[in-house]
Amino acid sequence: MALLYHFNNVSFSSKKFPLRNPPKYPLCFIKTHSFLNYHAPKVFEEKVEKVSLSLGDSLSKASLLALVSASIFLVDPALAFKGGGPYGAEVTRGQDLTGKDFSGKTLIKQDFKTSILRQANFKGAKLLGASFFDADLTGADLSDADLRSADFSLANVTKANLTNANLEGALATGNTSFKGSNITGADFTDVPLRDDQREYLCKVADGVNPTTGNATRETLLCN
Repeated sequence: MALLYHFNNVSFSSKKFPLRNPPKYPLCFIKTHSFLNYHAPKVFEEKVEKVSLSLGDSLSKASLLALVSASIFLVDPALAFKGGGPYGAEVTRGQDLTGKDFSGKTLIKQDFKTSILRQANFKGAKLLGASFFDADLTGADLSDADLRSADFSLANVTKANLTNANLEGALATGNTSFKGSNITGADFTDVPLRDDQREYLCKVADGVNPTTGNATRETLLCN
């Protein structure tokens, strides 16, 4: 059976021009100078190369995105709420830490936001810049603690022990309450207290802070 090949509008019959090894590619890709050279034109090769690179690039990006997505889902969920500071990987934010012992520890800028810290022991701890935002510190021991620039906004600090604690520059905005707390020797220098809280604390204020040498009443601007 004769086969008809077309090239540049000229027909060639396999009967007249038999080919022992028929081309593997359509003859539109065969160079004009030789029927035995079955390489694709350079323009076609360049297009194929560009398509291959684009496809490879797309696959690489897709693989990277898949890897990143997988790593996100494999991360321990607790790490998303890890407390800051040098305390380590233990979660301290939004946790029930009732009665936990943090005494003497270095907890600079530690994040205790919204945590339950009832009867927790922070005696002598270094808590510079720590956040107790909206935390419950009822009955907590904060005596001798370094609480400079700590955030007590919206915190419940009732019946806590603040004896000789240094709260210079701490925040106590919102409905922060120190009702029933022992503040003997505590330093409240530059702490923005509500008028009602300042008035209450002045009634029970006494002592001098051993670290700063400031009298508690003076730091509260009591009359």
